[in-house]
Order: sequence, then structure tokens, then C-alpha cells
Amino acid sequence: MSASPPTPGRPLKVCIVIPCYNEEGVLGHTVNVLLAQLDSTAQAGLSTTDSFLCLVDDGSRDATWAEIEQLAREFPRVQGLKLSSNFGHQNAVIAGLFTQRPNADILISIDADLQDDVDVITEMLRKHHEGKRVVYGVREDREVDSFGKQIAARVFYSMIKWMNDRAIKGHADFRSADSRVVADLERFNEANVYLRGLFPLIGYSSAEVRYVRKERHAGESKYSYRKLMSLAWQGITSFTTTPLKLVLYLGLLMLVICFGIGAWIVWALIVGTAIQGWASTVVLIMLFSAMNMIGLGIIGEYVGKIYREVKQRPRYIIDRSTQGE
Repeated sequence: MSASPPTPGRPLKVCIVIPCYNEEGVLGHTVNVLLAQLDSTAQAGLSTTDSFLCLVDDGSRDATWAEIEQLAREFPRVQGLKLSSNFGHQNAVIAGLFTQRPNADILISIDADLQDDVDVITEMLRKHHEGKRVVYGVREDREVDSFGKQIAARVFYSMIKWMNDRAIKGHADFRSADSRVVADLERFNEANVYLRGLFPLIGYSSAEVRYVRKERHAGESKYSYRKLMSLAWQGITSFTTTPLKLVLYLGLLMLVICFGIGAWIVWALIVGTAIQGWASTVVLIMLFSAMNMIGLGIIGEYVGKIYREVKQRPRYIIDRSTQGE
């Protein structure tokens, strides 16, 4: 049974979950900034003085884990989890949320690069004190992103909003939720995880806080265009069957085109117009072959997801913890 939601009015114990992948040399600054932010919210009476950070090492290949261990020794309010392999950003966030849920009233996820504005954490906690259960960080401005990423983001969020009206346009993985919401999230056992879609699906009262995305403090982004496109495709295929419907609509459109071409051929025969060459035939064969392959590819993607769900493999495996558990 889910835990009771935190009582508004009293200071809330907060855990900030930070997924990390090859973030050597970045985490010291990240920890200092976030601990200072927690101190600020504690002084404002929004959070408890023992609110803490949880750094999740998602199978990094550099010295990220050694740095996490050092920070955990240096700061009592820093905890670390090391996953046994690279399970992906979404599963790393889930590992932190699920592991720390019993230890906090509010759980916040934020990336280690701190491009998301940490100052809005104060506003997030105010929203929770007002009774909101989930608070989404929404990017108002993406000027720091490359032109290509800006265009891709606009296209993606427009598509996902059209396919799923619950989606939060401009929301990435900077959000806060109370422990009961996270407990309900644990009931979703699907292998194909897309948290930006799952949290709106859970429901409960929610709010949005808007901010301007900042430059990365140090290091390089771990999200290549390939990974961003993969995440976008995951979001589309995990929460809507619209692509399958588009295959049907595309088939119907091709059928209409075929009838049109057939009528044109009959008309050409009646009026005696010569039909020259074989190019048109080859083009049509290639067009319909392409449509068939696209349709089979989309169907195959959904079949593949079913295959992964049936296997019921664990979404993450914890290798080590700074708490010794």
C-alpha cells in the first residue's frame, strides 16, 4: 500500500537524485551547488536540515564512482549508488527514486550538468507545501542548445503532445514528486521506461515551474543525437499506438493513389495516349516496397517491445552503495 502524502506546512525531507555517467571532474561543483540549495530551502522552512543527495553511477567508465565515494566521505548528506552496468539514464533515475523513496518525503531528479536551474527547486517545494503532488520543471528557452537540437526538440514535443495530450511540453527529467507518487510509480513494471510520460499518466495534482536552460558547467553532454532520437522514439512508441494507425492510414492513402493511377491508365487507353517507358512502373514498385518496409518496421518495433516486456529483466542492478547496503 502506498505511503501517505507528506503533510503540507512542516519542513519536508528532500532527496535529490542525480544520475551520473562519465561525470569525472564535474560532481564536486554539482554537489556544492545542490547542498547550498538545500541549505537555502531549509532556512526558508521548506525542507529539513537532513535533506540529502543521491548520486547514481550508471556504469561509468571513468573515475566517477571513486569521486562519488570521496564526496560521500566528505559530506554526510551525500549518498552514492553504483549500478553494475550502464542501464541507461531513465533506469538510473528509477534506481535512485526507488531506493531512496522510504527515506524522503520529496524526491527530485536533476542531471549532473546542472543545466536545469537549481533555483527553481525552492519554487518546487513551495508547490508541494501548497498540496501539489508532482511538480514539473519546464524549459522556457533552449538558446544554449544547438540549432539542430532546438528544432528537433520542438518537433518532438509537438508530436508527443499531439499523440498524447497528457504530455508536458518542454519537460525533460527535472521534476519533483512526493514519496507516494514514487511508490505508485513502482507499480509500473514495464521494461520500456519513459518517465516523462509515466508521471503524467499516474495523475495526482501537479504544477509546473518554468526556467531558462543554462550552459553546462563542465564536461560534455552524454546525449548524442543518436541517443536523443532513441529517447524520442522510446517516448512515442511507449505511450501511443498512433504510429500503427499511421501505417493503416498510409495504406489507405496508397490505395487511393493506386485507384487514381488505374483510372489514369484506363483514360489513357480510351483517348489513345501512349504510356511510355517503364520508369513509372519501377517508381511505383519502389514506393510501395518502401511503404511496406516502413510499416513492417513500425510493427516490428512494437513486437520487439512486447518481447522485452515478456522477458521481465531487471531494470537495474545495484553493485555497491556508499551506505554499505
